[in-house]
Amino acid sequence: MPSEKLTFKGHAGDELAALFDKPDGPILATAIFAHCFTCSKDILAAKRISQRLASVGIGVLRFDFTGLGHSEGEFANTNFTSNVEDLKLAADHLASIGHPVGLLIGHSLGGAAILKVAREIDSAKAVVTIGAPSDPAHVAANFGCHLDEIREKGEARVSLAGRGFTIRKEFLDDISRVELEPAIHDMKKALLILHSPVDQTVGIDNAAEIFMAARHPKSFITLDNADHLLTKPADAEYAANLIATWASRYLNLPKPAAPIGAPEGIVRVSEADPAGFKQDISAGPKHHLLADEPEAYGGGDTGLSPYQLVSAGLGACTSMTIRMYARRKKWPLEHVSVDVTHDKIHATDCDHCAGGDHKIDQFRRVITLEGELDDAQIERLMQVADRCPVHRTLEGEIEIVTTRA
Repeated sequence: MPSEKLTFKGHAGDELAALFDKPDGPILATAIFAHCFTCSKDILAAKRISQRLASVGIGVLRFDFTGLGHSEGEFANTNFTSNVEDLKLAADHLASIGHPVGLLIGHSLGGAAILKVAREIDSAKAVVTIGAPSDPAHVAANFGCHLDEIREKGEARVSLAGRGFTIRKEFLDDISRVELEPAIHDMKKALLILHSPVDQTVGIDNAAEIFMAARHPKSFITLDNADHLLTKPADAEYAANLIATWASRYLNLPKPAAPIGAPEGIVRVSEADPAGFKQDISAGPKHHLLADEPEAYGGGDTGLSPYQLVSAGLGACTSMTIRMYARRKKWPLEHVSVDVTHDKIHATDCDHCAGGDHKIDQFRRVITLEGELDDAQIERLMQVADRCPVHRTLEGEIEIVTTRA
């Protein structure tokens, strides 16, 4: 998905660096993603989730808080309250360019900041937290033995995730004053809480406290064995899919107009991993899946291979066609399943093909019909399977027209 570089002024007047991940088509809704403490907009979880949302028509703004990443300002001069102010300004900026925010997403301390600011952003309809603390003061645990030094000397240099940051007493004082529970209770937004029960940075009890403080509609979904930063691609993909599906209920995403000549819409395939083979496949705003190659062929095995997708189309169409015929005839077909395999075979091994030494594609279907069917009904349903439109397409004359966008 295309990403547009943006800047806007933060709470102290510094220029904050942002990326606006846009859909290939129209922007149906807009979201803000707030990253974790001392992270940046470029953290992999933020990138993967933002791009997945963009694939269903949701534009996502992710930005570096003051003093982090590519943003101006001094991190040492910031605190939790200033992050909340930066989020409000980010929402104001999006509204000023015609994209009012409908969805707020926050990871870790960014999740706590999202919960704090949500009630101040009237356009937002839904809020998502990922591994968020129920109390911002939780972050003080990261400072360990430096806490006394910060309080006594006014500041200390702290190593976090292998990088050094200056933490000042004002930061500790600020997070100790924040009352998050009233903000959660009064935000009047739909809430989705995502949290891993094995999160070693922010314990699962934080999710329970946020859930209890919130009003309905609220949902909690476990991220199973994911780590705090969702470093495994599969965990980030899972979270992204959950958010996309859940948020669509509250954002009232309009259905894109069907392109001329394509009444069933367009299937759009977008490269998701330039270093591998993973592809994002979208068909309108509701349907999404991944394509990939097996690891043995240099892929990540995160989705069906291209030929598996073709096989799936043939199998699905076959099953639908059989069911439609049996339903019309009122035959007692209880269940139908179709196993499809694809191979490259020599034309000489094909009973219905012209001879020769060249190889051809062969799709083999094994159809299982369950129910009290007599032999004549079974024979007829097997004949009907060959009338499946996809079957006819694959065996018929095909023209593929390719143009450059």
